[in-house]
Amino acid sequence: MRKKRKRDAPKGQGKKKIENSGYSGGGANLSSNILKSWFPVKLSSKSDIDRNLQILRNRASDEAINTPIGAAAINTSTLNAVGTGLTLFPRLKYRILGISPDDAREWSRRARQEFEMWASSKDCDIYRRNNFYDLQYIAYMAYLTDGDSFALFRRKAPTSWMPYSLRLQVLEANRVSNPLLSGNTAPYGISSVEMRNTDNDNRIVSGVEVDDDGAIAAYWVSNKVPFDRIDIDGIVEWQRVEAFGPRTGMPNILQICHDVRADQYRGVPYLAPVIETLKQVSRYTTAELASAIVKTFFSLFFTQSATSMDVGDVLGNPYGSYEGESEDDSHAPIVDVGEYALGAGTLNALPKGVDVKAVDASNAQSTFKPFLDELIKQIGAALNIPSEVLTKAFTSSYSASRAALLQAWDEFKARRVWFARDFCQPVYEAWLTEAVATGRIEAPGFFDDPLIRNAWCNAEWFGPAMSILDPTKDVTGSHLRVLYGLSTREREAAEMTGSDYEDNLAQIAYEREKMQELGVTESDKAASSTSTTAGDGQDEQSDGKGDEPDEKMLENPQRGRFL
Repeated sequence: MRKKRKRDAPKGQGKKKIENSGYSGGGANLSSNILKSWFPVKLSSKSDIDRNLQILRNRASDEAINTPIGAAAINTSTLNAVGTGLTLFPRLKYRILGISPDDAREWSRRARQEFEMWASSKDCDIYRRNNFYDLQYIAYMAYLTDGDSFALFRRKAPTSWMPYSLRLQVLEANRVSNPLLSGNTAPYGISSVEMRNTDNDNRIVSGVEVDDDGAIAAYWVSNKVPFDRIDIDGIVEWQRVEAFGPRTGMPNILQICHDVRADQYRGVPYLAPVIETLKQVSRYTTAELASAIVKTFFSLFFTQSATSMDVGDVLGNPYGSYEGESEDDSHAPIVDVGEYALGAGTLNALPKGVDVKAVDASNAQSTFKPFLDELIKQIGAALNIPSEVLTKAFTSSYSASRAALLQAWDEFKARRVWFARDFCQPVYEAWLTEAVATGRIEAPGFFDDPLIRNAWCNAEWFGPAMSILDPTKDVTGSHLRVLYGLSTREREAAEMTGSDYEDNLAQIAYEREKMQELGVTESDKAASSTSTTAGDGQDEQSDGKGDEPDEKMLENPQRGRFL
C-alpha cells in the first residue's frame, strides 16, 4: 500500500502558536528580555509585612535619624499633620439629643474647658512628662517611623488638682510582640511571625492576638524592649492586654496604624517604599562631600628619575650614612621638604633628577544636583510630599509653589484624619465617659442608648493651618467660601489660624470697646486694604486677570462681612 506523503507547509506558514490576550504581551509577558527572568511572588501580609517588620523598622529608624531627606520626610509630616497638637471642637448632634443649638453650644464650651484642664496637664501622662498635645506628637512620629504605635489606658487615683483618673501610656511598636518563653507554641521558634495561645487557642500574629474570626482580642505588651542590652532592669516579660473591656466594650489599648492590606495587623513604616533610594542618596551625597573636601587640598610629590645618577650614586658616600639613615632605605624621602616653601615670587632649586608633581584634585561633578533632584522627586512622589515641600526649597513661581503646598496638604489632612480616628477621638470618648460617670459633665441618656452616646461624643479635631504664601489671597478665598456657604466662620478660623471663632469675637468686642473708651479709632484705609492689594505679588506667569475678587460683592453690606 502506498504511504501518503506529508505535505510540507509553505515557507513562512508554520504552525501558529496560541497566544493569550490581555496582559500576555505586556506586564505578564514571559518572553520579553526584560521580564522573562522576573518572577516576584505576592503572599499573605504575614509573609510580605510581618516577616520583614524588624529589619524594616531598624532601617527606617536609621533613615529617620541619620539621613537629611529621611528626617525631613518624618518631621515635615509630623509638623503639618499634628504640629503642636490637634485641638478638640465638640460637635453635638443636637437634633438627635433634642436640645437647642444654643444649649448645644453652651455644653460644647463647658466640655472643651473641662477637657482642656485634663489635656493640658502633664498628669494625663502616666510618666508625668508630657501633656496630651505632646503625646500626640510622640505617638504620630512613632507611627510614621515604625509603622504603628500604641497607647495604653491606665488609671490613677484622682487628686485635688486632677479630678480624673484617666492616664495615657504611649508605647513604641517594638514593645508589642510575640511572647517568648511564655509556654505559647511557635512553629518556627523565636523568629515565628505567628504563635498559638495555649489557653484559648487564639492565634498571635506579631503580638496581636486574634480569634477564629480574625477579630483582635488582645495585645501582648512587654515590660521593656526585647533584646535591649543596655536596659538591664530585670528580664523581659509579656502581659496580655485585652483589646476591649468585657463589660463596657471600650478599648483598653489603642493602635495607631493605617492598614494597606485586608488581613493586616501591623503597620508598615512610612519610609519603607523609599529605604533603598534614601540610602543611595545618602551614600552619593557623602561621596560627593568627600570629593569636595579633597578638592580643597593641594598636594605635591617629589619624584626622582631612575636613570639620573651622580658621582655619589656610583662611588657611594665616603663618610657613610648619617644617624637614622639606612644606605638601602628605599622609603627614605628624596628631599627634605622643610627646605622648600610655596609663596608669591618664591624660587626653589631642586636637586638634579628630582621633579615635582601636583595631585589633580579637580573632579567636578556637574551632574550632582540634577541627579539628586530627580531622586528626591521620586522619594517625594512615593511619600505624597512634593520635592519642594520636602526640601523646603520654593524656587518656582507662586502658582507652582502653591500647587505643591496644596498637594502636600492633601496628604497631611488625610493622615490627620486617620490619626484623629485612631488616637484623639477614642481618648476623648474615654475621658468623656469618666466625666459623665463622675458627674462633672451632664449628658442625659449617655449610658442608656448607643445612638445618644454617639451624639454626645461627636467632635472634630483641628490642627496647624497650611502655610500661607500670600495672606491677602488666602484671606480673600476664605471670605468667599463663607460668603457662598461653602464653609463656616468657625471652620475657617480653626483651619487658618487654629483659633476659636467665638473666642475671637469676644476678644474683638473687648478690643473695640477699649479703643472707644480711649478714643482710638480704626483706620478706614486699613479696612479697605484687602481690595487694593489683592493684585500685589501676582505670579510672574499670570496676567493678573481674574485674581481680584468682585469689589462690589465684597463691599455689599447685605451679603455679610467676615466679622
